[in-house]
Order: sequence, then C-alpha cells, then structure tokens
Amino acid sequence: MADALHEHAAESLRFIRDTMERAGSFTSIPGWGGFAIGLTAIAASVVAQGRAGRAWLVVWLAEAALAAVIGAATVAVKGRRAGTSFTTPAARRFFVGYLAPMIAGAIVTLALYRAGAFAAMPAAWLLSYGTAFVSSGAFSIRVIPVMGVCFMLLGAAAAFVPFDIANVLLGCGFGGLHVVFGLIIARRYGG
Repeated sequence: MADALHEHAAESLRFIRDTMERAGSFTSIPGWGGFAIGLTAIAASVVAQGRAGRAWLVVWLAEAALAAVIGAATVAVKGRRAGTSFTTPAARRFFVGYLAPMIAGAIVTLALYRAGAFAAMPAAWLLSYGTAFVSSGAFSIRVIPVMGVCFMLLGAAAAFVPFDIANVLLGCGFGGLHVVFGLIIARRYGG
C-alpha cells in the first residue's frame, strides 16, 4: 500500500512538473513540419551534390525558403490547434533566441558569398542553426536544445572536411536531424 501511494505521489509530481514546464515554455514546435523540412533538405542535398559556387548556393537558398514556409505554416497550424498565443513571454523569448543566430547566419552567408568562400558556408549554417535551437530551446521543450547541439556538432565537423562531404553533412543535419527530431516531437509533444 505504501509503495502504491509513493508511486502515485511521484507520478503526480511528474505531472505537475511537466505542466509547469510547459506553461513557461513555447510548445508549438511542429514535429511533422520538421519531418517535412527534413525530407526536402535531403532532396536538396542530393540535388546540390557535385555542384559548386552559385549553382550550389541557389539550391540551398531555395531549400531554406521552402523550409521557412513549411516551418511557419506548421507552427501556425500547431499553435492554432493547441490554442497557443504567439505573444506570450515564452513565445517571444523563443523567437528572439531563435531569430538572432539566424540573422547572424544570414549576414555571415552574405559575407562569405562576397568573399567567394562557399566551402565555409555549410559549417556556418549548421553552427548558426544549431545555436538558434540551443538558445531558443531554453524557452521550449527539452528536446530542442539537444537537437541544436547535434546541429552544432555537424557544423564543427563540416569546418574540417572537403566541400562535397560538408554538403553531405548539410543533408545529414537539415535532412536527417529534422526527420529524427521531427518524429520525436510529433510523437511526444502532440504533432
């Protein structure tokens, strides 16, 4: 009887802790949207492989635009379904933490483009994107900063490998990590 009571109390505390964590965090991260972004990024990686310079960059910029549309649409759908407001302090903190590294990455991309340093872009993108999720993940569900660290590890590796391999790492990150973490988020955090 005491064990059953202890187990019930522990379960109640877990429920309360999870509820409080969600109340102070932005939970409208779309798992299925991440999954879809991952599939399009895998395709972009295949199309970009073997291309160089501007042709390579155009493929990945098109993918970034497509991913932004998918991400925005699926965040809006999941947020609407859950009744989430995007004006809460947690949502604002999430988006500030996310957008600052993304803006920095865009500016670095422009500088690298002007210098003709295409080989540095995969590392810069993976590191910037990973940083966006590590910093914004402090205001979101627990798996988000873990995903960010995985992107950063791939970015660190991309800094030291030949360009064709760095493109594969882009596919592994923007493709594979989005698919894997998208499925985890969809399963554990309601789509």
